[in-house]
Amino acid sequence: MRLKLWRESEAVLFTLPALIPLLIFWLGPLGYIVYLSFTDWDFMSPDKLFVGLDNYSYLLTNSEFYRSLKVTLLFGLGSVIPTIVGGLALAMLMNSKIKSSGIFRTLLFSPWVTPTVAVSIAWSWIFEPEVGLANLMLGWAGVSPIGWLRDADWALVAVLIVTLWKSIGWAMVFYLVALRNLPSDLLEAASIDGANGWDKFRSITLPLISPTTFFLSIILTIQSLQAYDQINVMTQGGPAGSTRTLLYMYYQSAFESFNVGEASSIAVVIILICVLLSGVSFLLGRRLVHY
Repeated sequence: MRLKLWRESEAVLFTLPALIPLLIFWLGPLGYIVYLSFTDWDFMSPDKLFVGLDNYSYLLTNSEFYRSLKVTLLFGLGSVIPTIVGGLALAMLMNSKIKSSGIFRTLLFSPWVTPTVAVSIAWSWIFEPEVGLANLMLGWAGVSPIGWLRDADWALVAVLIVTLWKSIGWAMVFYLVALRNLPSDLLEAASIDGANGWDKFRSITLPLISPTTFFLSIILTIQSLQAYDQINVMTQGGPAGSTRTLLYMYYQSAFESFNVGEASSIAVVIILICVLLSGVSFLLGRRLVHY
């Protein structure tokens, strides 16, 4: 009995260095955010007025909340799926032993290590309607100029283009490692059996790289929910709220309207969405991921 207690105490002691920062920097603030979501506070008043579920009731009856939720979902779908598909396509191209692939890999990965603010400023110039490079190139193709960041129908597309440009090279690196770890004897055996390229990709490559796809889908989904820099620099949530995600709505409520209670309730909703999407991903992963 004493030996068992000693071993359990020993395990707790070894995990304390990881548990203490987790409690201080994650669980503690999380609990405080949940508490603030039940209050009415403006950052400056010494007292926080307890209002119960009023912030959540207001949120659930606010049309702007549902609009931001829709933008968040569109941004998530528009960034996660193309990043995974584009990253895999580029990885397969880089894995085909083309000349100077190292230079191409470096160029494709370089956006990921560039600060998002700098990237967003550069793309704001590219999307400038009057003298920007994007409309100049469209003009060469005979296409009429687009308002990009000033047009509510195109602003989210412009933000997605920047997000994809930055993320696809990063996803490519993970897929490249996964493709190079594929067992060559299995692919050779399939070739001997008469399988063509598509059959090998569908029946061998995709199942064997499914853990990488699962990892990327989780990380990219969380990143899409946390997207802020490019939206703040390029559109500030506009025009007319067309690029205002839930996280940007949280920022506006907390630091522009100084409504901390409402902002905290939005933060709690974002956390719940993260938990829900992660749970769905893990349930799907049990069926679709092959380890």
